[in-house]
Amino acid sequence: MSGAAPALPKSVALAQAVGARVKALEASQWQPAAQLAQMQFAALGRLAAFANTYSPFFHRRLAAAGLSPDDLARPAGFAALPPMERRALQRAADIFSKGVPPAHHPLNRTQTSGSTGEPVTVVRTRVNNLDWLALTMRDYTWHGADFARPLAVVRANIPGLSRNPDWGAPASLLRHTGPSIAIPIALSAAEIFALLEEVRPGNLLAYPGTLRALVDHAVATGARLEGLKAIRSIGETLSPELRTDARNTFGAPVTDVYSAQEVGYIALECPDSGLYHTMAETMIVEVLKDDGTPCAPGETGRVVLTDLRNLATPLIRYAIGDHAEAAAPCPCGRGLPTLKRILGRERNLILMRDGTRHWPLVGFHRFREIAPVSQYQMIQRTPEEIEVRLVTERPLTPQEEQGLTQRIQTSLGHPFRLSFVYFPDRLPIPASGKFEEFMSLV
Repeated sequence: MSGAAPALPKSVALAQAVGARVKALEASQWQPAAQLAQMQFAALGRLAAFANTYSPFFHRRLAAAGLSPDDLARPAGFAALPPMERRALQRAADIFSKGVPPAHHPLNRTQTSGSTGEPVTVVRTRVNNLDWLALTMRDYTWHGADFARPLAVVRANIPGLSRNPDWGAPASLLRHTGPSIAIPIALSAAEIFALLEEVRPGNLLAYPGTLRALVDHAVATGARLEGLKAIRSIGETLSPELRTDARNTFGAPVTDVYSAQEVGYIALECPDSGLYHTMAETMIVEVLKDDGTPCAPGETGRVVLTDLRNLATPLIRYAIGDHAEAAAPCPCGRGLPTLKRILGRERNLILMRDGTRHWPLVGFHRFREIAPVSQYQMIQRTPEEIEVRLVTERPLTPQEEQGLTQRIQTSLGHPFRLSFVYFPDRLPIPASGKFEEFMSLV
């Protein structure tokens, strides 16, 4: 009897699609950098041709630059397209493509958290979701995730405490996993820690702000997390000090994930070198100096992204607002380009008297030698004034405040005027869940 084969159950079809994509990524990571770049620009040429036809905003943007879609398929033409700032994306109501092919459906409209004060809306596709799942598996595989152990996730977008029999997609599509627990970030450090003690996860995913609170709780109470094998950091800048403190406290390595709601995964830590490998199969990641030229290894610049796989929202040379340090090719042998450090948003860089901005070194690792500081945050209000927000174990003496003032001014390299503001238990966390240790509002 002839006829079409019966449709696969959705979960089986998704598992097969994710598995195939994971297999392709396992092979492509070892391609030479030049071959990956050639693949990127071929994909970019196809994307630009599609967006030029179906996205009115992108059509105007390309015309204003005097470029054609074919120009973007070559490095020189690509570099000639001025980057699109976050505010332009925020205001571009007609950026979305009108004719996304059926194979890229369903579409999903997502809005960023707005932690920068400029939330943007992006439409992402089935292909983007498939990439997200496959790259999550790349992250798990690179860092030897123990799927048999429980997974604990602490995030801002969790409406309530949830206990689940497995890890969920993508891991449970391809592997047998242990149970998982999803914990709202609004809970106190003590409440989160109690849940972790109960579940005894082998794997923990959390924002650095949450991780810092858990470390401080463990140090203050002597509590331990038995069985924790791996910690994944997301959503905020992970400092070297916190990475070391968490490993020393919990006995588990911390690996960082660089991602954004607009584009998904941007870079993952190399399992061999500790550099960040950019996800070259799905996007082009540039680190640019103020004059628009590429940063050399060791130089810091702003991150400009091109999503090669999103036909619904052409994010081509999108200045996301982050800063990073460029790096040399990784000695691990993977052809994926690298970043040395992720420095955070423009607002996380301090403005100095000469007009330059850089990542602030505030000397916080020495704070407790001076005063019993549990948590801190600094907000640059003017070019000369910084508000220092503190949670302390007891009221500070004038001598301790003066000692902190000298430490901060010395570390920053300038005698900023400091005003101290105290909070009783913990510093306020925005609705996005992303806590920023330093913000410049100048």
